[in-house]
Amino acid sequence: MEHDGIRIVEVTGSDARGWLNDLVTGPIEALGPSRATRSLLLTPTGRIRADFTVADVGRLTLFQGTDQPDAVDSLLAPYVLSSDVELSDASDRLALFSVPGAEGTPVVSDGIEAFAPSILGPGAGLLVDRARASAVARSLSSSLPRGDADAVERWRVEAGVPLYGVDFDAGALPADAALESAIDFTKGCFLGQESVAKVRNLGHPQAALVALRAVADVRRGDGVYADGTEVGTITSAAVAKGGTIVLARVRWDASREALSLANGTPLERRSVNGA
Repeated sequence: MEHDGIRIVEVTGSDARGWLNDLVTGPIEALGPSRATRSLLLTPTGRIRADFTVADVGRLTLFQGTDQPDAVDSLLAPYVLSSDVELSDASDRLALFSVPGAEGTPVVSDGIEAFAPSILGPGAGLLVDRARASAVARSLSSSLPRGDADAVERWRVEAGVPLYGVDFDAGALPADAALESAIDFTKGCFLGQESVAKVRNLGHPQAALVALRAVADVRRGDGVYADGTEVGTITSAAVAKGGTIVLARVRWDASREALSLANGTPLERRSVNGA
């Protein structure tokens, strides 16, 4: 599928990789060719300012949803100072496609830059000149089913991929949003590192994002209960075979308890990569 509402930012210059690695949570220094990683830009107190994917497609390229209130290049720009780094918004020039579930990086023709995983999680991303987007879409749809919005949402919820503005908001702790996988804890430094380490080593977040399933109709905003007490809220829901798959934000002390809907329908836990 082709992505709408994605900001595409290129980070170039001789200092680009080390500079970005020192600011954001992901393992940018170790990112290999045609590889991508989800990453976060945090406040000094360890709270999320921006959520994005970084890919190495011969240059570091950032992909961020335009529904996020602050553009990642604007947030990063004050840190450039004397570094040899240039931030360029390429959203008008480039188009992004995702092929969910594809193994590794697909073989593509010249002029298409591929990376894995995609911004949707497991799968591949394809970056092309916007003038070629229609032709690439036709080529992909000739061999792969084209995903509509409902199919993409079902894939995301099934994979347990938290979404900014839906499963968490600006100011959330990474641990609250099941995004500790976006943090390289082996790095020497990044913005908010000390606060993130305290949560990891000395305590726990106030809430947990859990992946669940119900043999019932479930909607975003429905309450989650433990022993008759409301302990959380459904943040994402998608119809699936035999019921509904969901992501739910649940109070930490109740996150391991037996959970149900308000009417007593059990919520079964699911094993996923992202939550």
